[in-house]
Amino acid sequence: MKVVVQRVKEASCLVDGQVVSQIGKGYLLLVGFTHGDSLEEVRKMAKKIANLRIFEDENQKMNLSIQAVKGEILSVSQFTLYADTEKGNRPSFVDSMNPQEAEKLYEDFNHLLESEYQIPVQSGVFGAHMELPIVCDGPVTISLSF
Repeated sequence: MKVVVQRVKEASCLVDGQVVSQIGKGYLLLVGFTHGDSLEEVRKMAKKIANLRIFEDENQKMNLSIQAVKGEILSVSQFTLYADTEKGNRPSFVDSMNPQEAEKLYEDFNHLLESEYQIPVQSGVFGAHMELPIVCDGPVTISLSF
């Protein structure tokens, strides 16, 4: 499982030109799964993201979690995180989990963030072509994998 975390001031997800989700201050998460990923990786990743301290405190030190700042999450499925470009210039996605399994884990991941960590989560549309207008904060971008 891979997740790219971007700290944002705001973010939204559009499908066919229509806003399907939007958040204020928080994280844009790009979420990808590979073969062998399970609920175990999902649980570890949700815990890591909930406790990640990348918001600034009163001393401008990255010391606060998303929960501490009452932030929100926009979670977007992103199978291209497992792109392989080792052989040539056209990426291969054979390392990405099949869509049916990945969608289930993606839904479990978003549900865990909301139910166990009380973080408001909006999501993209699994498998859709999406546009993601964002206002990065920092910019701060962290890549996580299990």
